[in-house]
Amino acid sequence: MKRSLSVLLVFPASCVWVLVIAVLFLFGGISSQIIAAGQPDTTGWKDLIAPGLSNVVEPGHWVMKDGILVAKDHDTLWTKDSYGNFILDLEFKVAKESNSGVFLRSSDIKKTLAALEIQVHESADGSKYGMVGALYDAKPTTKNMAKPVGEWNHLTITCRDSLISVVFNGEEVMAADLNDWPEAKKNPDGTPNKFPVALKDFARSGPIGIQGLHGKAQAPVWYRNIKIKPLD
Repeated sequence: MKRSLSVLLVFPASCVWVLVIAVLFLFGGISSQIIAAGQPDTTGWKDLIAPGLSNVVEPGHWVMKDGILVAKDHDTLWTKDSYGNFILDLEFKVAKESNSGVFLRSSDIKKTLAALEIQVHESADGSKYGMVGALYDAKPTTKNMAKPVGEWNHLTITCRDSLISVVFNGEEVMAADLNDWPEAKKNPDGTPNKFPVALKDFARSGPIGIQGLHGKAQAPVWYRNIKIKPLD
C-alpha cells in the first residue's frame, strides 16, 4: 500500500491530466465541456455585423438602429468574411410567431441547406427538431430555456472543427459532433432530415448568416450585441 502511494505521488502531473481527459472521453463528457463552458465575457470581441452594415452582403434588406438589428424582408444577412472555428455570442428577442435562425459556415449562400442552422423561433416550426436553440432538423435541445415573447435571450454558439454547441440563457442545451451524421438525409437517431449532404461533409469554414422574416407570420426577430471570437 505504501509503495502504491509513493508511485502516485511522484507520477507527473501532466500524466495525471492525460488520465483525467481519457476518463472524460470514455464516459462521453468532454466534447461539450471543451467547447462550451458557459456564456462568455465578450469584452474586446469583434462585432460580427458592423454598425453601418459595411461588412455584410446586400445590406439593404436589414436595418440597424441604436445597436439593434432587424430584417426588413425575408433575405438572409450574410457576412462577407468566412469563419471556421469561433465562439459567436448574441442576444435576440422574438415577436409572436417569429421564425429566424443563425446560419453557420455556409458553402453556398444561395442555398439555405448549404449551412448548419441554429434555430431562433418563438416556439417551434414544422420540423421535428425545429425548436429554438436546436441544430435545425438534426438535433433537438435538451431543455427549453426560451424567455417569453418580448424579452431578450442570450445565445452562445461555439464551432470547433466537427463540434457544435449552444449555450442558451446560461445552460448548454445542444452539443453535437458532425461526424455522427455520416449519411445524407438521416440523423443518428434514425429520423430523417432535409440535408442532401451528410453533416459530416459540411464545410468547416464559411460565412455566417442571420435569417430574415420567415414563416407565415413574417414576424420580426431583433438581434443585438452580436460578437465573435475566432478560435485557433
